[in-house]
Amino acid sequence: MARGTQHRKRRTPAHARVAPAPAKGKAKPKGVKHERWEDQLFFSRLRVHAKWMFVFLAFVFAAGFVFFGVGSGSTGISDVLQNFFKGTSSSGASASSLQKKAEAHPQQAKLWHDLAVKLESDNKLDDAIVALKRYTALRPKDQNSLEELASIYLRRATAEQQVYVDAQTRGQLLSPGPVGQPPASSPLGKAFSSVSNPIQSTISSTVGTQASDAYQKIISYEADAVGTYKKLAKLTPKDATTQLRLAQVSEGAGDTASAIAAYKRFLQLAPEDPLAPTAKKSLKRLEAQVKASHQ
Repeated sequence: MARGTQHRKRRTPAHARVAPAPAKGKAKPKGVKHERWEDQLFFSRLRVHAKWMFVFLAFVFAAGFVFFGVGSGSTGISDVLQNFFKGTSSSGASASSLQKKAEAHPQQAKLWHDLAVKLESDNKLDDAIVALKRYTALRPKDQNSLEELASIYLRRATAEQQVYVDAQTRGQLLSPGPVGQPPASSPLGKAFSSVSNPIQSTISSTVGTQASDAYQKIISYEADAVGTYKKLAKLTPKDATTQLRLAQVSEGAGDTASAIAAYKRFLQLAPEDPLAPTAKKSLKRLEAQVKASHQ
């Protein structure tokens, strides 16, 4: 038999309270609006309520980099403003304006020096040589300028050596010898050699002129470098480094007598120098060449 209690409905206790129904026409009371937890954090409040501040700070930061020239190697806009009020550009005076000033005041050594520096920076080395020679004539004891002058001479000599090599190479590529031509000493070879090739003759003439001009410039620049180092050696007769450099430059220029004298002087001043063994070998080689040429 089924238990009646299993189907008996649960009754509400007599002492239970029933919540009163809300009166019609009245709105529910509003709850207290609490501040969101994100607003309690400084950066969250700043992000929500003051996004424009981030933009402003980023702008100020970037403007500071530009204004002060951070990482650019210059002083930025402040340098531009300074040059503006001074009446100069960021690159300094032009070579033409410096040239006019130097020619207007030929006895002011500084003007020639400034002109030489500007021309060298513009890679106008031949013009820089002229200006630096004018300066060293007015300041003959300026060792730094003499060393710079000798350095420019050697740079020009090196450049002309490359021109000479290129000219020789072009001549060989553009006018190669005829394939299968008989020996020049044979009758047929003599006949071929008597026939003139106008194209080959023009190429040979042009290339030969370029090579000859470059060779003459090499000799001239190297001789000028030797002369400049001799001036330095007179100013500093006890400087072993100058003597060694004079010996090396003289040897490269084919001035054997000057090279031998400079090597000997270097070995007297610095016999224990690490480069002394190399200098001794060069000295012996040059003395042997001189001895062989007199036999």
